[in-house]
Amino acid sequence: MRTAGMILALAALAACGGGDRNARYYGTSGATLRTAPVIDTFQTSGPIYAACLRSGRKAANTRLCGCVQGVASGTLSGGEQQKAASFYADPHRAQEVRQSDNPANEAFWQRYKGYAAQAEQICRGL
Repeated sequence: MRTAGMILALAALAACGGGDRNARYYGTSGATLRTAPVIDTFQTSGPIYAACLRSGRKAANTRLCGCVQGVASGTLSGGEQQKAASFYADPHRAQEVRQSDNPANEAFWQRYKGYAAQAEQICRGL
């Protein structure tokens, strides 16, 4: 929960900045108030969406899986999504990655935890 709050705060801070940067990004002057981009919380294609639907879990449905994929698309790279999708079929793989001493796995796990917390917050109840 704390990690998700930090991610949202960082996203809001990233949307702030000087007028020139905003003018290039948004095509407007810096005086125009803009909010952070909103994650598309429903996507019907992607590795996590497919793995979620195939998982056979009782709560899996197109709305929930689409929401989880939407959050993943906004927070994880394509390769990271593939790795996360593999956890649906092999939960032990997630445990191996989490406990790994490999720096790349440690960095991935931190991003994955942030993604998971955000997905839980956004997609709860679908």
